Amino acid sequence: MAVADRKYRCYEGPLTPEWSRFLIIPRYAFQEVFGSRLLAAFFAFCFAGPVFCAAVIYLHHNLSALGALRMSPAMLAEVSGRFFMIALLIQAQMGFLLTFLVGPKLISSDLKANGLPLYLCRPVSRAEYVLGKIAVLAILLSLITWVPFLLLFFLQSYLEGAGWMLQNLRIGLAIFLASLCWIAVISLLALALSAWVRRKAAARLLMIGVFFVLSAFGGAINVLFRTRWGNLIDLSKVLTTLWAGLFGVTDLEEMPPWSAWAALVLMAGFCLMLLWRKITAYQVVR
Repeated sequence: MAVADRKYRCYEGPLTPEWSRFLIIPRYAFQEVFGSRLLAAFFAFCFAGPVFCAAVIYLHHNLSALGALRMSPAMLAEVSGRFFMIALLIQAQMGFLLTFLVGPKLISSDLKANGLPLYLCRPVSRAEYVLGKIAVLAILLSLITWVPFLLLFFLQSYLEGAGWMLQNLRIGLAIFLASLCWIAVISLLALALSAWVRRKAAARLLMIGVFFVLSAFGGAINVLFRTRWGNLIDLSKVLTTLWAGLFGVTDLEEMPPWSAWAALVLMAGFCLMLLWRKITAYQVVR
């Protein structure tokens, strides 16, 4: 509109609260995610694991259903910390595939189209932009990890009695903390690769490399030097050790728990540093 027309008026409508402005980013990202039938179908499929676990828990407390299926209680897995940990590890693999599909394009599309200045010229800071992008993955992954598994924990507590919950509060806390650590690391890793590579296909290849190539390299270090410290660069074994400590399943620990925590914090910090350096309101072209 030309300034000479003198018809411009400042916006006088309601303002979004500052604390919630970053939520506009996941709001539109979810429209794109669930606009794809393939992604929507895969997201729905991710709930198959929790549904199966719920059936196992229910069968433990329904002898008539077991009899109808011609099964005995001994044929079912014991509902314990190991049960929840292994089920959550399997669910984490589903979450990795979901991150593999969604994560690499969250920032690369903005950088490729030089869209960051359009975000940051508005009342959205760099921290809010990063938080909004992380929220996309964090919400999706939470819905398939700690949210359904805490519901399973409460289902087991209800069927078993209040005494079981009091004796196994550690399992409920472990479900939440283990999922939170995994979500933070996988989200930061996906966004950092998305920001630095700028191409979805290349970022996805690098995600595979971080998990599988580094795993093979760490195994080679263990064989050559007859040590277990090569596991520190194997993200899957780091997370397994961390989860084993939280759930109290010590026979699955691949390294000392303190070293797993240190490796996880260093990786998360490194990814955050890479991400922070790349998110700027301008770009220098040489």
